[in-house]
Amino acid sequence: MTAAPASVRRWTRFTPAERVARSMLYVVAAAAVVWSLKAVEIIPEFLYDAPEQTADLFKRMWPFDWGFYPKGVHDVLIETFHIATLGTILAILLAVPLSFLAARNFTRNPLLNFVAQFVFVSSRSVNSLIWALLFVAIFGPGALAGVLSIAFRSIGFVGKLFGEALEEAQRGPIEALTAVGAPRITILGKGYWPQVEPAFWSVALLRWDINIRESAVLGLVGAGGIGVALDAALNNLYWDQVGLILAVIFAVVIATEIVTSAIRSRIL
Repeated sequence: MTAAPASVRRWTRFTPAERVARSMLYVVAAAAVVWSLKAVEIIPEFLYDAPEQTADLFKRMWPFDWGFYPKGVHDVLIETFHIATLGTILAILLAVPLSFLAARNFTRNPLLNFVAQFVFVSSRSVNSLIWALLFVAIFGPGALAGVLSIAFRSIGFVGKLFGEALEEAQRGPIEALTAVGAPRITILGKGYWPQVEPAFWSVALLRWDINIRESAVLGLVGAGGIGVALDAALNNLYWDQVGLILAVIFAVVIATEIVTSAIRSRIL
């Protein structure tokens, strides 16, 4: 008499419930895409000649109007660097104290933690162009509105990342300084700062790099910088000047990326 064969167990990647859930997710995603396409009212006729319109636009941009650079691009390009740099410095000055309030291992007060996190979320949830529109309405067109919009947009980014670096600091050196009765400033300088310094410089350089790109378009809403020249050229249909400005913005973005990467590699 032979024993009954043991049941064969088959391995499957997903359980039946997981397969049903994935299928439902695909259906919902497809329905969302179809609904979105209908809601935005894409007109197919406008897409048929898009390649021809694009080619014609690039033909109008070339050759660039190089004579426009000294009188119409150089000064606003320098202003763009100033806006990005001052905005980043102001954001750091405002965000770092809030980072200490947000770090739960440094500030053991849930209310203060919540307030700091609320400021960070509020800063990140508003786009820099929206901040620029707000400050242009308050202070009028110009570089001041650009600096403030860059700063208020950057507070959430800098504060959140630096606050997380503070929370990840090792407790050993801090507890040792606390045990010997070191003052608060010494604990900050000798306990926290050596551990978070690489993160601080990395975040600051990364945000400055991002702000260079964002400040390049703030002029479209009147917040100063090279975007002012781009907006004027677009409104007057001076496509050779538009091409020059776009090429300058692209070159500046690439250059700042190379520079910040080199600085980070040396510091870190």
